[in-house]
Amino acid sequence: MSPPIEQPVTSPCQAVCRLSQDGSICIGCGRTLDEIGRWSQAGLAEQQEIARLAAVRLALREKT
Repeated sequence: MSPPIEQPVTSPCQAVCRLSQDGSICIGCGRTLDEIGRWSQAGLAEQQEIARLAAVRLALREKT
């Protein structure tokens, strides 16, 4: 049995590229500038973690 093929992670980019007032995250995708810069070179596991953290940030932002 061959190992499962890992699917690429879809970028969380929403084409709403603006930073939050404090400059910490993109209000469209929830990523930090560092994460945006690293995305294209990141491996699958790192992309999954970036996407997870970005989703958490956006959810927290919506609650406030």
